[in-house]
Amino acid sequence: MEGRNETHEGRILRLTGAAALFVVLGAWVILQTPSTAVAWVVGFLLLTIYLFVFEVLPVDVAAIAIMVLLGLSALFYPYMGLSAALVPDGALFDGFKSNAVMSIIAVMIIGAGLDMTGVMGVVAKFIMRLGGSSESRIISVISSSVGVISSFMQNVGAAALFLPVIGRISSRSGIAMSRLLMPMGFCAILGGTMTLVGSSPLILLNDLIDSANMNLPADQQIARFGLFSVTPIGLTMIFVGVLYFIVLGRWVLPKSKALKTDASMSLSYYKKTYGLNFTIVEVQVPNASELVGKTLGDFETRFNVRAVAMLSQGVSKHGAGYLPLSETVEGLDILALVGDVDSIDAFIEKYDLIQAKKINRLSEIINPSQSGLSEAVVHPSSPLVGSSARDIRLRSEHGMSVLAVIRGEEVVSIGQDVRSMPFVAGDTLVFYSNWKDLNDFEDQRDMVVVTSNYPREKNRPNKVGIALFSLVVALSLVLFTSLPLSVSLLVGALGMVLGGVLNMEEAYAAVSWKTVFLLASLIPLGMAVELSGTAKWIADLTLTALDGWPAWQIQLAVAILATLFTLVMSNVGATVLLVPLAINIAIGIDANPALFALTVALATSNSFLIPTHQVNALIMGPGGYAVKDFIKAGGIMTVLFLLVLMLMLTWFY
Repeated sequence: MEGRNETHEGRILRLTGAAALFVVLGAWVILQTPSTAVAWVVGFLLLTIYLFVFEVLPVDVAAIAIMVLLGLSALFYPYMGLSAALVPDGALFDGFKSNAVMSIIAVMIIGAGLDMTGVMGVVAKFIMRLGGSSESRIISVISSSVGVISSFMQNVGAAALFLPVIGRISSRSGIAMSRLLMPMGFCAILGGTMTLVGSSPLILLNDLIDSANMNLPADQQIARFGLFSVTPIGLTMIFVGVLYFIVLGRWVLPKSKALKTDASMSLSYYKKTYGLNFTIVEVQVPNASELVGKTLGDFETRFNVRAVAMLSQGVSKHGAGYLPLSETVEGLDILALVGDVDSIDAFIEKYDLIQAKKINRLSEIINPSQSGLSEAVVHPSSPLVGSSARDIRLRSEHGMSVLAVIRGEEVVSIGQDVRSMPFVAGDTLVFYSNWKDLNDFEDQRDMVVVTSNYPREKNRPNKVGIALFSLVVALSLVLFTSLPLSVSLLVGALGMVLGGVLNMEEAYAAVSWKTVFLLASLIPLGMAVELSGTAKWIADLTLTALDGWPAWQIQLAVAILATLFTLVMSNVGATVLLVPLAINIAIGIDANPALFALTVALATSNSFLIPTHQVNALIMGPGGYAVKDFIKAGGIMTVLFLLVLMLMLTWFY
């Protein structure tokens, strides 16, 4: 969408004007086409671009609509002036069984399994330690890591594996997913240029060279490329990509609202409903503070505050099993405190505590994805009736910090020694806890937990061995066998299910079906572009226009042509079509044919402008991106890619 404030009438006017422009452009282009089939395919291409760029429909719906229209050509082709359907019989749904789509499904399941066992949480913590809470440092660590991984496995697989990691980092750091996913996705694509197994076009390159050599004389044979022949180019690409987002990220990345790590999303509800003006802050206890040596029981009720987490000598203390009233505060401890604003301010001033600007050192614990406020009601048959929170050690034994009790119209809060109040049937309790403890407490059925929309995260750390074994087996099959990528990864996904890491419902839920339908529905369009002769017509037209140009300019034109082709058809199809043409052009102008072939194989990874690349389609939903976001950030990245490509190829070859 162009903007949240655009009126309905303004949107209709904008879409109508753009449609009229596309119709005029399409009519002119179609008049230049050599055949009716090419004319129809060009029309479908322009319609796809119009639907994507102006977001007339959601991109997945637009892709499905194009696929259906192509399918209808099987019924109406006699009336369209065609001799056959634009897509062969039985091939319309080939996208749903394609290697790329099945690979994406498998990797999403593998990623969910790793996340379920806590592996991704460990990775997220490691990245957070390296990157801290700085957006630029986190982008650097994530993007470079994914880029390197993409050099030996398919880039969409690397990107999918890191999706849950970025989700955790986003919730813990307060940085919006949209600020992290696009740099990661772009660097995953760039990482595919680092080795000859990093992307499908580079894997195909030597085979295409061998095919060309069969028709070339002995003195014009083209040498094959080695596994690491392109590594200097790929490393430079990743470096430039990371640097681009560090320097220009604040302007080119969408300014989405960041996740709040102070849990204020739930605090506002309790203020409005019960008048509880709670806030959550992080403080550090200086060595000279009078708070040093005191226990939680010494000050919590007196000052109307509650400690819900503590970091002491590098040990994190929160949840069930921690923070009894006898817990002693030491110098340099980090505390997360809950209380009303005035009480928190008075407490900080009294003990000369250092308040952080936001939750930082404890952000892995105090964030909406991990913990928050909740409500529960004491039912008449509860064994807790007559007991108090202090009696049953509700915080230290169950991880539930009682902040208030609502009894009828009376609200009893922290400073009124709420922990010593015996519970009666009908009491509503307001807690602060992590979601796992709340889920465990709800399962005990001693109270009726009213809060229903909290994250019920299921962890199966006992299955971590099976999850890692499944991942290693899948990666080994990818790297050391000739099995298709999809089969290799499905072995890992199946291992996750058979090993009990995930059940089938969880496996299905792990798949982003929007991504699957987007990619699978676009594959028939690429098929039509290739089979109708549209791709060859565009290539011949462009190269004819460049006749007589210097070799480096023709090489640049070949790179631009490969870039444009890969936006509307598969990069494999673009490579297969353009490599032979590029080799013939190079021989005709007495240039290096190996260099021109490599130019095509690398330039088909220059796919950043629109979400037609598998990686871009993968991150579009979780990042909440619009097509215009890719155009904005991807436009500059596309130019940088071409610039680095030409400079590095000239330098090394």
